[in-house]
Formats: sequence, C-alpha cells, structure tokens
Amino acid sequence: MSTVTETDEILSRVHFDDKGLLPAIIQQHDTLEVLMLGYMDAEALRRTLTEGRVTFWSRSRQEYWRKGDTSGHVQYVKTAALDCDDDTLLVQVDQIGAACHTGARRCFDVDPLNPEVLERS
Repeated sequence: MSTVTETDEILSRVHFDDKGLLPAIIQQHDTLEVLMLGYMDAEALRRTLTEGRVTFWSRSRQEYWRKGDTSGHVQYVKTAALDCDDDTLLVQVDQIGAACHTGARRCFDVDPLNPEVLERS
C-alpha cells in the first residue's frame, strides 16, 4: 500500500477529467480478465491506494462506494498503474464473486456485440 507522501505524489500527477474523475479499468490479476470499468475522484483513488480495497465514485448516486460492502463481492487490490498519459488507471485485483451488479462475473459478459471481424493481412 502507498504511503501518504507517495499517494500525494501520485495524485499530483493524475489528469482527472473536467468532472474530476478518472476512469479505472478493473482486471483480475491472475487470469487478466477485464472485469469492469468504474470512476474515481481523487479521494476514491487515495482510498484505493491506501486501504487495499477498490473504492469508486458513483456518478449516478453522487457518493463513494466500495466494491463488496453490500454484496460481499470484494475487490482486493494487487497492483495499480496509470497509463502513459496519467488519465486512466488499471487496477489488478483479486475479485471475490461477481464483479458486475447484475451478478455476472464480468460487466462485459452482459451485452456481447457481434462486430465485423477482419483477418490481418
């Protein structure tokens, strides 16, 4: 877990959007499954980096929520990394139970699309 000094330094580098939010991709650490996408403000990011559990900012409810507090489907932080532009976060977790509020393992299992797939030439 990050120290206060390390966390402050990280927060000073992050490029939050105009609403003060940072997209956070959540990935299972051992299988590399992309589980979900959530949003964090500076406080949610600070909590995620220092508490060992993923915390998000709910855009619809306008409140913090920590994955698993009501469902038991907890996300334990394993690693975190900013992308090259410091405007997107990847958090690798140990996901306990479903990641999606629908009960699906991954949020991206809920509505699969059928795109045209081209072969590399």
